[in-house]
Amino acid sequence: MSTQAVLFDAPGPKARLRHKIFTVIGALIAVGIAYVVYIQFEAAGQLQAFMWEPFVTDPEVWTSYLIPGLKGTFTAAAISIVLAVIFGLLFGMGRLSPFAPLRWFCGVIVEFFRSVPVLLMMVFAYFGYFATSNLVPNQHAPLAAVVTALTLYNGAVIAELVRSGVHGLPKGQTEAGLAVGLTPGQVLRSIQLPQALTAMLPALVGQLVVVLKDSALGYGITYLELLNWSKTLGSAYANTVPAYIVAGILFVVINYSLTKFAVYLEGRLKKRRARA
Repeated sequence: MSTQAVLFDAPGPKARLRHKIFTVIGALIAVGIAYVVYIQFEAAGQLQAFMWEPFVTDPEVWTSYLIPGLKGTFTAAAISIVLAVIFGLLFGMGRLSPFAPLRWFCGVIVEFFRSVPVLLMMVFAYFGYFATSNLVPNQHAPLAAVVTALTLYNGAVIAELVRSGVHGLPKGQTEAGLAVGLTPGQVLRSIQLPQALTAMLPALVGQLVVVLKDSALGYGITYLELLNWSKTLGSAYANTVPAYIVAGILFVVINYSLTKFAVYLEGRLKKRRARA
């Protein structure tokens, strides 16, 4: 019979009441702040009805601005998550290597890129290399810088997920693999890594949410993603605040959908493990 690790005690009646009170207070504060912001925007004439009409009456708002913005966001996110998974698998396996120098090298790389802000990496990658080199065409330099930064940061996070996922597996599986004559590397590739990747799937989907959100940082290096196109839309139709609000709603809908998918995937995996 297995026991589940308990990280904290279950709250009692007083603690639950205290949590409810704090939740209500927090909700009231959030509503109050939202109301103050709304009043300020309304007083400045930023939320008038005519500013919202183009989103319903003018197809070019979507075809010329928002959809290209979404395309830019999805392009950067898709390339980055594929490269980040490759990066994470390689360096995650490197951190599990029995060869100490390789393990230390991979550890230093992973910890370094996990610690550096994504925007800072984008700025250095763009102005320090891609904007001045001939490696990629000039029009693709911002995309290359965004993808580089997102790949390095999220790849480092995925590498740590791989390491922790393998370490979380029962020790008996490693011992059984070694007992039948497999080398430590074969045990890692054939037994441990496939199980760790399956357990990591919800976390990987969650990391995709991080990639999508962080792609908006490309705004700082002129990458044409959703936030940048929303600024252009606001300038063209004189409705900057509504354009940013719509962009924010699109981000929330996309990321919420991915989060719900991650929860669904985690539930399916738990049911599968329970039946096994």
